[in-house]
Amino acid sequence: MIFMSQSGLIDTARQAGWEVWYIEHLRIMRTVPGIASAQRFTTRTAGFPPSLAMYTVASEAVFRDPYYLSVRGMGEWKPLIDPRHYHRNLFDGLASAPHVPDDHVLIVADRGQPDPSLGAMTWLRSVGIDRSTPYRGIVAAGSDRALAYNGKSVAMYVPVAT
Repeated sequence: MIFMSQSGLIDTARQAGWEVWYIEHLRIMRTVPGIASAQRFTTRTAGFPPSLAMYTVASEAVFRDPYYLSVRGMGEWKPLIDPRHYHRNLFDGLASAPHVPDDHVLIVADRGQPDPSLGAMTWLRSVGIDRSTPYRGIVAAGSDRALAYNGKSVAMYVPVAT
């Protein structure tokens, strides 16, 4: 299963501190039993949350684990999170989240149903937490392949080095 958390700050002047905090947060999240991977991305695509974290989780039970509950969340940053961008979704459709290399982008499309016109995307079905979109299409692409998605109501998320 794949868990995605999307967010963005109200006060972008605090972005540098947020970036530092997020690196440590991902490290801690990787210590949670049942979380096998964690990777973070940013985008400047209008209409999409500026930050996306993608995790491989064993099952929905991870979110009830006492250790997870003690380390999850935005901590001191919570009052600075823009509620328009805060979405947490659990998806079915892949056993593990794809690792996106630094020279690629994660292309994300939210739709009411899978959209075959978007080509070779993997379509994930929302199965838990916020369910802010019924389906999310994802694909990791190099810059040449990513150009084919311009103008198709998708976001291009760039990996954040950790």
